[in-house]
Amino acid sequence: MSDQKAAPPGFDDLLAGLEQTIAQLASGTAPLEELVAAHQKASRLLADASARLEELKVRADLIARSLAE
Repeated sequence: MSDQKAAPPGFDDLLAGLEQTIAQLASGTAPLEELVAAHQKASRLLADASARLEELKVRADLIARSLAE
């Protein structure tokens, strides 16, 4: 086994997972327990995507500042 930590998912991966989970929720055909689990997953994915987007904004701002100097 490797001690290396897996890279966090990219923003696009998080967004794709969120879209898939929302589609599952929108269908409304799954049993209630699955819908609740999908809602919880969507909430986690949204929080992760928001955090990742904020990280990307900070990096973009840093790059823009360095280019402006």
